[in-house]
Order: sequence, then structure tokens, then C-alpha cells
Amino acid sequence: MSGGNRLSLIRDHLQGPTQPSNTVKMQKQKNFEIAIVGGGIAGLTLAIALYHRQVPVTIYEQAPQFGEIGAGVSFTPNAVQAMKVCHRGIYEAFERVCTRNVWPSKQKVWFDYLDGLRDPPPGSKAQEIAFSITSSLGQSGVHRARYLDEMVKLVPQDIARFGKKMKSLTEDSDGRVRMEFEDGTTASADAVIGCDGIKSIVRQAIVGREHPSAYPVYTHKYAYRGLVPMTQAVDAVGEELAQNACMHMGPNGHVLTFPVNHGQTLNIVAFRTSSEDWPDSNRLTKAAKREDALLDFREYGSNVLNLLKLTNPDLDVWAIFDLGEHPVPTFYKGRICLSGDAAHATSPHHGAGAGLCIEDSAVLAELLADECVIEPQDLEAVFETFNAERKERGQWLVQSSRHIGDCYEWRAQGIGRDFAKIEADINTRNGIIANFDVGKMCNQAREELKKRLK
Repeated sequence: MSGGNRLSLIRDHLQGPTQPSNTVKMQKQKNFEIAIVGGGIAGLTLAIALYHRQVPVTIYEQAPQFGEIGAGVSFTPNAVQAMKVCHRGIYEAFERVCTRNVWPSKQKVWFDYLDGLRDPPPGSKAQEIAFSITSSLGQSGVHRARYLDEMVKLVPQDIARFGKKMKSLTEDSDGRVRMEFEDGTTASADAVIGCDGIKSIVRQAIVGREHPSAYPVYTHKYAYRGLVPMTQAVDAVGEELAQNACMHMGPNGHVLTFPVNHGQTLNIVAFRTSSEDWPDSNRLTKAAKREDALLDFREYGSNVLNLLKLTNPDLDVWAIFDLGEHPVPTFYKGRICLSGDAAHATSPHHGAGAGLCIEDSAVLAELLADECVIEPQDLEAVFETFNAERKERGQWLVQSSRHIGDCYEWRAQGIGRDFAKIEADINTRNGIIANFDVGKMCNQAREELKKRLK
């Protein structure tokens, strides 16, 4: 992204977010139906946004009910904008489950950054903070499953189909897209939007199963995850480090923590870089022990070790895969489109992947609800526009997240262990993510769509 674009993003943010111009208008009846594959954050936010814009939609989920894996996830200011564009209820659900830093003085702090190798002074648990990164929103952690539980209330059951694991999809001669599921059933729609995550079958259908971007790649980082009672965390590392978001940096590893569950629980994620390959690319997790995590971080300071000692004796290790080595060449093909992680699966180091999924949902919903989009033959122009407007930003995040993860671990070329350089790089890149006018992008996308439809 050019310096000029960065300056315009910051200027637009200071002027305040733009409201999409068509969200209050009555929509003309749509003569098409949309199928969404996948019921995670990307799929649900899109389904809610379309349903409440009177766009006919059905969502197909492979599980027996809506649900999310993983623990805590945080959102940046652009994501909150996108929630409001999609549907006010999505934002209100976020506010109901959101947990911010406990200390009033740290409400604008995204993370406090610490040298993970250092011990606190003798007789104290408090540790010197190297630097702090702030934003207008500060830290805003939610438990994925609880957030999804709140959003599900906005989705009528009659538009959801469960137990539908995608097997294949093809475009019929009449332009409709036929979906075949593992249970032997089929369904069709005028267009299919793949929100089926990092292992997306819809992506394979678009690029071909032999294309390098059909499958994610291992980033050579893995993570131990834990949720522990806040009272135990306070006993282990003191109130300041337990009750507010912290990033413990170190060589080839970093440990982040932030409160969830309205401050009753601390989310702990300990990342480690390894030169070894992941043993099974079909499985993103494997069993481990707490002792494995303690061994990986044995050279770190007492605060990091005391946090890891709070995790369960039996842990899962999560491999960090992304689409960084082989970006998807196109987000659409005909009337099949990708959104969210299916299009630009990223490592979690920016804490922005879920937010960009919701940005995608906002743009797609505004395009599909536009008064110019009435007939099935209009849908390819919608997806062409979405691809043109969203691909660069989504794929930039994938690369930037890799870089930032290396900054936390003192691996980034030209930056190393220089905390001033790390702080400056985070601020610059976080600004590109957060200082972004989602409403303006939606309006711009609809103008571009009108040009294509003409």
C-alpha cells in the first residue's frame, strides 16, 4: 500500500467513518437466491446482513449447529465499523460479550509489550513495560463461542441447514450452482459464497485442486492456548499484567494474554517458531502436555513461566497455517465467490483476521442489496467488484501479520530486538488496519458495481 493511500486512510478516519448510502432504503425484490457455505464469524455476519436486507439467503454448515473453535479473539476499530454496517445487532452482540482491559487507565491500550526474558524485581510481580500500543478502541476481547451464540439469535432457523459438509460444487448450464454434500444430498442456488475457512472446499472449486493456493501452508509457528480463572492469574503475575492485555516478547516465541468473559478469565496464547514441519497438514491441532510448553519457554522469565503453569495439564497445540506463500489469484469464478478466511486466511498476530472477515461481509451485503442488483445475471458483476475492492487489503494483511509475528519474536529483518523499531512498525501497520473507513469502501464498491452493470 502506498504512502499516499496510508495518508488518505488516516485522513478519512479522522473525519469519521462514512455511512453506506443505501442501508436505509427499501430494497427491490431480488430474483435470485444466495447460498453461504460455512457458519463461522464470516458466514454468520454475512447471512445476518443479507437476511435483514431482504436478500434471499440460505446458510449451509457442516456441524450439527453453529459453533466456533478456539478461545479468545479481539477486534480493532475497523471491525466495529463493519459490524454496524452489516447489522446493528452484530455490534450489540459484540458489546454484550466484549471484555476490555480492567484498569481504567488502560482503556485505550491494545497491548502492553514486555521483554519476556526478564524477571520482575525481587519481591515484586510487577514488571517494567517496554512500550504500549494504543488505539481508539483499546483491547476488546471476546470468547468466540459466546459471540457466536449471541449472533445466532439474529438468524432465523429456517434459513440454516446443518450437517452439510461440502463435497463439490459445479455450475449448471442454466447458470445456477449445484452443491453436493458428503451426506449424499444436493442443493442449488444462483450463487455460492464460500465462508468455509482456511481449508475451503469452495476455494478449491475456484482455483482447482492442483493449484498451490488451494491449500494453506504451515507458517512454522504453533501455539499453546489456555483459559484460566483471573483470580489465579492475579496470584501468579499480579493485577496489572493479569487484568490488562500483555505481549511478552522473546527469541523465537511470544506469549500474549488478554481478559475475556468480562474479566473473569484470562486468555493465554503462547506462540513458538520451529524449523520442523508440521506432522499432518490435514489436522491443525495435536495433543501436548503443559510440560511441553514449559520446555519450549524454559529460557523465559518467571512471569511467562508462571502463566504457563496455570494451563491445563493436557493441552492442544494449534498449528498456524495461512495463505501467505501462495495467495489466491482470484476471489471469484463466475457465480462462486470467496469471503473471509477462505479468501485470505491469515496468522493471528495482528489480531485483525476476524475483523477483515466482517469487512468482507459488509461489502458483499451492500453490493448484493444494491438496487441495481436484481437478476441472477447481475451476480457475477457483484463478485468481480468484490474481488477488485477487497483482494489487495485481504492479502496485505496475510503478509503483514507474518511480519508482525516475527517482530514479536525478534526475527524481523532490519528490526531484530530494537524495541523502538518494533513499536514504530506495529503502529504503522496497525494504522493501516484500524484507520480505515468501511462505509466509504462500501460506497466506492457500489459505484464501481454500477459501472460494471452499465
